[in-house]
Amino acid sequence: MGAPEVGEFLSHLAIGRGVAASTQNQALAALLFLYDKVLSTPLERIEGIAPARLSRHVPVVLSPRELRAIMSSMRDPYRLSVALMYGGGLRLTECLTLRVKDVDTDRREIVVRSGKGGKDRRVPLAESCVPDLEAWLRHQQPRYAADIRADIRTTGLTAALERKYPGASTEWRWRYVFPATRTFLDRDAVQRRHHLHESAMQRALRDAVHRAKIAKRVTCHAFRHSFATHLLENGADIRTVQELLGHADLRTTMIYTHVLNRGGLGVISPADRL
Repeated sequence: MGAPEVGEFLSHLAIGRGVAASTQNQALAALLFLYDKVLSTPLERIEGIAPARLSRHVPVVLSPRELRAIMSSMRDPYRLSVALMYGGGLRLTECLTLRVKDVDTDRREIVVRSGKGGKDRRVPLAESCVPDLEAWLRHQQPRYAADIRADIRTTGLTAALERKYPGASTEWRWRYVFPATRTFLDRDAVQRRHHLHESAMQRALRDAVHRAKIAKRVTCHAFRHSFATHLLENGADIRTVQELLGHADLRTTMIYTHVLNRGGLGVISPADRL
């Protein structure tokens, strides 16, 4: 089976199965990887794929009460991760890959390195997060010292960066704010410690939402949605919100303008006049 059969299958997903555009794109990416990396027969250009309908969903936004309920049901480092995601509009990966040098508690800001689209940006560090964040970093110092003695290095540094800064992988400033519990041997037989895995954070959030008895479909991205929505509700300029979220196109940020009339609270239901 080649490109024509792959095209027919992807069209079947859209027409016969009625999948979302994101599901069809994921299937295409998986098949391209299979043919290129596994079968070593890269697919030629696939023509005539019936596109899946792009559905537009209103983002899940949490109320302050729901945010407090979720965070009170979590323990660190997961609670602190949620506080940083909500406090600065961070994506999950952006939060978990933070390094010590990118958190400035004096200036109350976080520098997000190589976010979506490879762009850097600055986001606020909530005042309420500072004491817990500083305490968490102090708590990590003994483990860091033990890693240095055992020659355990951090991950995520390119070869060019390690040539420029030979000791970076063992320096405190390059260490992840949320390091993983376990270490591993890389392909060069070097012992390394990665950041906290995304699946661990997602499991902790799912359990916390269950304990808080919240019926909404809450993912880690809901904290980013809530950050943007609450900023707009409090009178922030949409261009400022665009900059903080790192959106290249203002139209992407415009999805949050559904809150400018406060959604269902912006009108009085006729049922209330009966």
